[in-house]
Amino acid sequence: MSESELQSESEPMSFDAGAFTALGTARETVTLPPETFDGTVNMPAMHLAVKAYLANQRQGTAYTKTRGLVIGGNQKPWKQKGTGRARQGSTRAPNWPGGGTVFGPHGDRNYHEDLPRKVKALARRSAFNARASEGDIFVIDAFAYTAPNTKQLQALVERLGLGSRKVLVLTDGVKQNVHLSGRNLPNVHVMPYADASAYHVLWSDAVLIEGTAIGHTLAPIAEKEAAPKKAKRTTAAETKRPTATDTKRAATAKAAGKKAAAPADVTTAKKPTAKKSAKKKGE
Repeated sequence: MSESELQSESEPMSFDAGAFTALGTARETVTLPPETFDGTVNMPAMHLAVKAYLANQRQGTAYTKTRGLVIGGNQKPWKQKGTGRARQGSTRAPNWPGGGTVFGPHGDRNYHEDLPRKVKALARRSAFNARASEGDIFVIDAFAYTAPNTKQLQALVERLGLGSRKVLVLTDGVKQNVHLSGRNLPNVHVMPYADASAYHVLWSDAVLIEGTAIGHTLAPIAEKEAAPKKAKRTTAAETKRPTATDTKRAATAKAAGKKAAAPADVTTAKKPTAKKSAKKKGE
């Protein structure tokens, strides 16, 4: 092995990541801290960390009934001798359909797995380096949300071209407004940077890290907002308000229309009498 190769192996790698504002405006790239992003990718450590994380999510509440807990089977199915069949004492024995279970789980199993602290740290660092080598680490200058805003966070993800991918958003400490903003987004998971494990990083396809969480304090820049929509033009006739005279004329025309459309008065119409009707029939 040459001297240059030995020197390149001894020196840690450095990664650059794209920086953006909370609205998705592109900034200059930043260098990721070498303490975490040093190029180390240890596959066995990541496997152990993911396996332990998934095992620790199991509650171990599975429970099966023994023959003493299954309802029924108190009567002997048939007599002891004379039938030619094997002797049976209960239909809830394990060899019967619907009988009890032998050596089944009873809700007391513990699936917890422990890992050494250094192995967890190595797995976490390896997961971050794996995403950085793929170019899937993005730095956001600050998540200054004064209130939950799911629409704004969704717009940020789509503007970065990550709408169809799983995104992990890591904030500098606990930020409730950012967490509530991403709670209803199925492909977005928000959590503090210090709480992210190797499983969470490997679950995601892209990672958005707040700048202050990794030691970058980015000065605010002017945001590129979308152009405002043009207001619809209104004519002078549409904007003119009706006066008192116009209102009076409209009421008079309405009353005249009702009077013209009213049916004839039934009480004033002359009805033929019974005598005139009989006379017409005689003729």
